[in-house]
Amino acid sequence: MIPTPFISGLFVGIALGSALGAILLLVVSHRRNRRAQAAERRAANAERLAELGAMTSGLAHEIKNPLSSVVLNAQLLREGILDAPLPEEESTRLTRRVDSLARETSRLKDILEDFLRYAGRVHLDREKRDVRELIEELSDFVHPQSELAGVLLRTDLPAVAVYAEVDAGLLKQAILNLMLNSIQAMEATPPPARRELILRVENRMNTETSTPEVAIHVIDTGPGIAATEREAIFRPYISSRKSGSGLGLAVTRRIVEEHGGTILVFSEMGKGSDFLVLLPQGHSKSQS
Repeated sequence: MIPTPFISGLFVGIALGSALGAILLLVVSHRRNRRAQAAERRAANAERLAELGAMTSGLAHEIKNPLSSVVLNAQLLREGILDAPLPEEESTRLTRRVDSLARETSRLKDILEDFLRYAGRVHLDREKRDVRELIEELSDFVHPQSELAGVLLRTDLPAVAVYAEVDAGLLKQAILNLMLNSIQAMEATPPPARRELILRVENRMNTETSTPEVAIHVIDTGPGIAATEREAIFRPYISSRKSGSGLGLAVTRRIVEEHGGTILVFSEMGKGSDFLVLLPQGHSKSQS
């Protein structure tokens, strides 16, 4: 015959087990509900962001058209003032005002174009290109501006081709943003500080994925970037320049990431910065 204490203990154990099981089931069910609700919120937020992106992109396009008209009419007005029989002092004063209007309107157009490049969908037209050629083209293009700023621009390119499947126009825009950012940073360093901008291209192996990649360095001898600011500079509307749109580096990161790449920055205060763009040699993202 089974002792009564054993039977009592058995029932107590079963009751406790059932209670614990019920509690565990409630906890698991609660977690599932929370995850489902979080997923629904993320989906709703994504939909709202997509709608907001489409709306702001359309609004920006609508603003761009009248701005173009303002610039054109400012140019015509300037010609009319110069042709009018006005005293020289009055003509100079009016043309100066019209030039200011045209200049500020053009700046607004540039800000809108930067915004559209950042907020709009990026369509990549990929082709296999030797990255060295793109860097040489950029060097030739920026050379007059670098000379004017007192910056020595040079390239460090390998003897062999460095191929990657890229959208040449967008990639050049991304690297150009980095170059102009570096030149503007070095303009703040007073003479006789060395002002040098180096464009370097390398073939390398990704240590994590063991896949070949292309490394593009944009190295400057500017004032450097504080560690606390290195991530923030790639966020939209973060700019240390009064005339900057704050979208140049954000657009650069967007373009690089659309290529399946990564952008890193290494910097030392008072010595300069190295912006490193890493791109896969093949496709690592689906076609846009």
